Amino acid sequence: MKILFTFVPPEKVQDELREEYPGFQLHFSRIGTAGEILPDAEIIVTYGEDLNDGHIQKAEKLKWIMIMSAGMERMPFEACAKREILVTNARGIHKIPMAEFTIGTMLKHVKQFPLIEKNEVHEEWDRKVKVGELAGKNILVLGIGAIGGETARLAKAFRMSVTGINRSGRPHKDADQTDTFANIGSYLPEADFVVSVLPSTDETRYLLAEEHFRMMKDSAVFINIGRGDLVKEETLLKVMEEQVIAHAYLDVFQTEPLPKGHPFWKMDNVTVTPHISSITERYLPRSLEIFKHNLQAYRNNDGSYINEINLSRGY
Repeated sequence: MKILFTFVPPEKVQDELREEYPGFQLHFSRIGTAGEILPDAEIIVTYGEDLNDGHIQKAEKLKWIMIMSAGMERMPFEACAKREILVTNARGIHKIPMAEFTIGTMLKHVKQFPLIEKNEVHEEWDRKVKVGELAGKNILVLGIGAIGGETARLAKAFRMSVTGINRSGRPHKDADQTDTFANIGSYLPEADFVVSVLPSTDETRYLLAEEHFRMMKDSAVFINIGRGDLVKEETLLKVMEEQVIAHAYLDVFQTEPLPKGHPFWKMDNVTVTPHISSITERYLPRSLEIFKHNLQAYRNNDGSYINEINLSRGY
């Protein structure tokens, strides 16, 4: 049985996988150079951004795709569905790093760390810097699933008030209240921080419009670590240029990498990070744990897969 990894992990990881699975032919190759391997691959392990309909057609023996990330908006789901190919992903591995990233961002904002660091560079002893607290602040979490739920749990530890938004409005144990996408506007006027961890789906694409930002406080902070198409770029540029809200911390964008010369880079009320909120040294080990579990389920044909994807929904 051939397994094609369309990314090349460190040699140590490759050796460990070959030693652990001697009965499999493991191939590590970018999809562009996997031409001879692709037709015979029964399993493809990918980060989900490199496959297209043509690859699915060429992979004549393909039965299972393991996506080593949570993002799947570029996956050729229709082609997979026609072939009844099993698709699983690594949803859940991001909750610790992304929740920590969010808390760190909020602390950075209220504690005025950038200004304090700037003052240090200029040797300025300024005790009039207006340092705030997270305690008592309201956080609105758009997408209170695994990542959003962990963000909510940590926010509660800082004595914040948490409102969660999800598709169904189903309650979450770490939120004070939850509601559906349709009612986001009811909570925006009270939110000090609006944090999106939403994926890119038909329901979430351009979910936030200019009117939503105008509902927010002028002191509100928008943090997007989900997907860049939550709000149209021209809309976000407009509201930040007009200083409708205090600050936007953006880790995701409609076009990545964010081009040099883009206005976001130079705006004082926008902080750009290069889509790194989920990346730590534990990323690959955590995703491999899910892959190994699912590989065992695949071998046993017992259906006990973690994160099996509904191909018609795309998640």
